[in-house]
Amino acid sequence: MTAVYITIDTEYSAGFAKAEGVHLREENFARSIACDTPTGSVGTTYQMDVFDAHGLRGVFFVDPMPALVWGIESITDIVEPILMRGHDVQLHVHTEWLELAGDANPVGSRTGDNIADFEFEDQLAILDYARDVLVAAGAPPPTAFRAGNYGANDVTLRALSELGIGYDTSHPPGIPDGACEISLSSNDRQPLEHEGVIAVPIGCVANFGQDYRHAQITALSAWELLAAIRHAKANGFPSYTVVSHSFELLSRDRSQINHIIQKRFERFCAGLEAMPGVYSATFTGTPPQPATTIDPDAILPLSEVRSGLRLAEQALANLMYGTN
Repeated sequence: MTAVYITIDTEYSAGFAKAEGVHLREENFARSIACDTPTGSVGTTYQMDVFDAHGLRGVFFVDPMPALVWGIESITDIVEPILMRGHDVQLHVHTEWLELAGDANPVGSRTGDNIADFEFEDQLAILDYARDVLVAAGAPPPTAFRAGNYGANDVTLRALSELGIGYDTSHPPGIPDGACEISLSSNDRQPLEHEGVIAVPIGCVANFGQDYRHAQITALSAWELLAAIRHAKANGFPSYTVVSHSFELLSRDRSQINHIIQKRFERFCAGLEAMPGVYSATFTGTPPQPATTIDPDAILPLSEVRSGLRLAEQALANLMYGTN
């Protein structure tokens, strides 16, 4: 059986708070977590509805840093419904919130866009604060972490190990030019021990040229995602990790439902339910284990038909709903 981790980065928008003001917490929640629109809501509650309809479990990486501005209740409002529905809550951190924290900043006046911008002691203090808030909001002590913007480095992993958080899933082999500074390469595509924790890479597929493309709901079609998981199963992968966000089924300006991405998410969940030999897993229940016998070159090869249709679908979505 191949474990599939459907991970949802669940976060208020720091950008919206900076641009529009910290007094708009409820509106930020409506835009980023509930994802309310005049024609319906497609945020975490809807995502859990789809998971439940197909017998799947999601892993919600929740960012507690907005508690610096709004208090623990702002995080409890996210965590409680997820736990009540039986899904997994793990730790996510966007350090952009430190700019808004004032005297509550756990590292004094220091700020940075990504956790990798900080030295070890500061990273330790930030992660310790975020973990404590998440637990105070009702979550079990987290066992897994993903950095906001994937912006972790090896220091982050050492800090996680110091805090007893044994899994990091901030390495995206399909985004080699992103914010991640962990000393792993695009060839490191299976869980492995690194800097005292188990690094769990984001799934990816071969793309046009010599590139890879990451396994995210807005980045790959349902056909590509399901083909990647069938390939993982056929090649004996112990696990495969897919990424989404609490707000991912909205248009870029978060004013309306992106029905193309919404249907993609629904098709993916339905296809995963129907696929033999795989199951949706959580870090709490069945955490990933390092792969030992996988062909390091094994990756879903490029299908010009599959990927070409995705490009056409993306172009239509961008035209109708803004660029994703």
